[in-house]
Amino acid sequence: MSAPLRIAVAGLGTVGVGVVKILAARGAVLSSASGRDLKIVAVSARDAHKDRGIDLTGIRFESDAVALARADDVDVVIELIGGAEGTARDLVETALATGKHVVTANKALIARHGVALAAMAEARGVALNFEAAVAGGIPIVKALREGLIANEIESVSGILNGTCNYILTEMEETGRDFADVLKDAQALGYAEADPSFDVGGIDAAHKLAILASLAFGTRVDFSQVKIEGIEKISTTDIHYAAEFGYRIKLLGKAERVDGGIVQSVHPALVPLGSPLAAVSGVFNAVAVTGDRVGLVVLEGRGAGEGPTASAVVSDLIDIARGFVFAPFIVPTKDLRTAVAPSHDDHKGAFYLRLFAVDRAGSMAEITRALALASVSIERIVQSGERKVAGSGRLPVVFVTHETDEDTMRKAMTLLAEHADVAGEPLMIRIENDPAHSPG
Repeated sequence: MSAPLRIAVAGLGTVGVGVVKILAARGAVLSSASGRDLKIVAVSARDAHKDRGIDLTGIRFESDAVALARADDVDVVIELIGGAEGTARDLVETALATGKHVVTANKALIARHGVALAAMAEARGVALNFEAAVAGGIPIVKALREGLIANEIESVSGILNGTCNYILTEMEETGRDFADVLKDAQALGYAEADPSFDVGGIDAAHKLAILASLAFGTRVDFSQVKIEGIEKISTTDIHYAAEFGYRIKLLGKAERVDGGIVQSVHPALVPLGSPLAAVSGVFNAVAVTGDRVGLVVLEGRGAGEGPTASAVVSDLIDIARGFVFAPFIVPTKDLRTAVAPSHDDHKGAFYLRLFAVDRAGSMAEITRALALASVSIERIVQSGERKVAGSGRLPVVFVTHETDEDTMRKAMTLLAEHADVAGEPLMIRIENDPAHSPG
């Protein structure tokens, strides 16, 4: 057996503790599978004395995380600190510069600095592995890098944030509103005290930017991802979506179109019976469409101690086996700059919900305004049973025929200023492409 793979872990939060537990429990099996012992030689965390329920006897503690990257007795640095800047970035850059392999679960770091870090890794002939940065325990990075390498990828999409999926699932199952369910998610530890990173779509956008680069051979460019969160989704929307045969999901989607790659994170009505519509609670799922294999869907837990630590350890095993490859499949010099067509060119049907002023003739005026905006209506639902008590406002839902997003946004502007519309209308895409069709 080869010399041990000497590991340093920076960050002993949930995932770091999970990694230590896995190596302690399955060390012999993992060593046999990889041909090397996996040995943690050093760790770094904010509090050296905190009881984390793990045995760190014989493992050196460093108060300065970056010191792990300079240590002569370390082969691999596992970065579990988080954040795109500061200590996490300094640690990874120092580790790569000194010829050490890096494993990270840091999606923000990879989404914002991945190409530069990959170039450093390639120059030194070391690994930069980040399976745990996207969708927790779902091996989507390896799937794109290895299992689906024979395919030209047409699209990659998915439910990439468990917090949002939990909230939308609970809203559907209990009928409670967004704010109420969000409080529960915070109490259960699914959402942070400041949940904007999750519910605002930023977390999912970081992951999508990474997946798009792997899928299409382009440079990671977080700035090209159009982002909408779920803050404006109401139980009214969830009710009508179900009535129409859909579920509302926060969807991350990158697809190849004429003229480039479109990347967006947005709420979407996904058809019941489709793979992504069935994903509930804190689970994640990723759907990939390739020209040879067709549709492939991977589902699993997208966060937490076990799933994310599992992904980290799988990256360690690759390094122990001597597998070092270009982090983004092809060398960074061959990554193309993604051309981003206008998101307003997107064509499809849309769900439109607004509150009409409850007076005679208001609906006629609203539908006339939509017609003037060149929006063709397939279906209108107006239900007095869901009227907002005491407000004089009546929820009205429209499903449009296929149109483009630019036309819809112009219509939204007109409606927002219309005398018969109370408050701000809501527009949601309806997904009916092959990656989301039933079966």
